[in-house]
Amino acid sequence: MENEIILAIFNGTDRPGVTAAITEVLAEHEATVLDIGQADIHSHLSLGILFSADKSTSGSILKDLLFMSNKLNVNVTFRPIDPENYTGWVQNQGKNKYIITILAKKIEADMVASITREIADQGMNIDDIKRLTGRIPLVEQDRVPKASIELSVRGTPRDKELLQKHFMDFTKKYEMDISFQQESMFRRMRRVICFDMDSTLIKTEVIDELAMRAGVGDKVKEITESAMRGEIDFNESFIQRVALLKGLDVSVMRDIAVNLPIMDGVDRTMRILKKVGFKIAILSGGFTYFGKYLQDKYGIDYVYANELEVGEDGKLTGRHLGDIVDGKRKAELLKLIAQVEKVDIRQTVAVGDGANDLPMITTAGLGIAFHAKPKVKESARQSITTMGLDGILYFLGYKDSIIDEVEFNI
Repeated sequence: MENEIILAIFNGTDRPGVTAAITEVLAEHEATVLDIGQADIHSHLSLGILFSADKSTSGSILKDLLFMSNKLNVNVTFRPIDPENYTGWVQNQGKNKYIITILAKKIEADMVASITREIADQGMNIDDIKRLTGRIPLVEQDRVPKASIELSVRGTPRDKELLQKHFMDFTKKYEMDISFQQESMFRRMRRVICFDMDSTLIKTEVIDELAMRAGVGDKVKEITESAMRGEIDFNESFIQRVALLKGLDVSVMRDIAVNLPIMDGVDRTMRILKKVGFKIAILSGGFTYFGKYLQDKYGIDYVYANELEVGEDGKLTGRHLGDIVDGKRKAELLKLIAQVEKVDIRQTVAVGDGANDLPMITTAGLGIAFHAKPKVKESARQSITTMGLDGILYFLGYKDSIIDEVEFNI
C-alpha cells in the first residue's frame, strides 16, 4: 500500500461545525492527520490539514472534500507534499524554537514589519502568531490601552546577540516592549519570581522618602540616582546614604509605608501570580521594614532587604545591620530560593530597574528590566517601559481570557 501526502487549505467564513464536517470526510476514508492548524480572524477561518492516505483512495478524498467545501461555502486548495520534504520538515520540528512577545499600547504595522523583517534576515521562520490581549475597541474606553501578540519562530538565528540588540533598538524607536525567549518546558513552567522593590513594586525610592523627612533629600537622591545608573559602587553609596539618615525618628517609617505609591499593575500581577502558584520574593537594596509591609499586603513568600539600626532613643543611628543586599547578593538569593523551592534556575523570573538588579536579571531564566535606567535596559534581554507591571503576565505567555478567568474566580 503506497500512501500520498496532501496539504489541504480551507478559507472562508467561520461558524460552528466547519472543522467537524471536513475532518469527518477524512475519517470516512480512513486518512491519517499528520498536522493541523486553524486560525480565526474577524470570523474568517483559515484551516490547514496535512494528511496521508492510500493513493488508490486519494482521488475520492479530494472529490468529497471539494463537495463538502462547496456545501460549507469555503474555498479549498490542495498541494501534494514530497515524502522527503515531509521527512526533513519533521526532523526540524521542536528544534531551536523561540517565542517573541510584542507589548504596546497599540500594535502598529511598522512594529510588526520591523520585527518580522529582522526574523527573516536572521534566516528564521514564523510558525504561528496569536493575540494575547483582548480585541481593541474602535471607541476609546476608560482603561489603559494595551495590546500584545506572540510569535512562535523556528530556526537558528545567524547572530543571536545582534538579533537581541536590534530588538532592544526597536523598543527605543517605537513605543513598544519586546521579549525574546527560547521555547522550552522551562518557559512554560516558571515557578519563582523575584522583584526589586523601589521603583519596581513602588513608584519611589524609600531611602529618598526617608531622606526628605530627615531634611537631606537632595543629597541622598543625588547619590541614589548615581548608584542606579551604575556610576558608583552600590555598597559605598548605600553606606553614605544611610549615614545621612542619622537622628531620624523611626516612627516616620510607618507613615511612609502606609502611603507608599504602588506601581501600576502590581495588584493585578500579584493576584494572578499567587493564584497560579508562583513563589514570590522581594530582593531589595531598600529596607526590610517596607518589604515586610508589602509582604503582608500581598502575601509575598520571601523578603530580603537591608535592616536599619535603631538606637535606644528610637532614632536611626545612621548604620545598618548585617550584610548589604547588593547586586551580587540578589543573584545569590535568587539561586538560593530556587534551590529551596526545588526548581530549575530556568524556571525563575527576575524583575528590576537598577544597575544592582542586573546580576539577578541575567541569572534568572527570564530577566526583565522594568522601567529601567538606560544602562540596565541595554544589558537586559527583555524590558517593559510602555505599561505597568502586569505587562509581565504577557511575557509569561498568559492571555487576557485566561487572566480574566483566574481573576473572576479569585
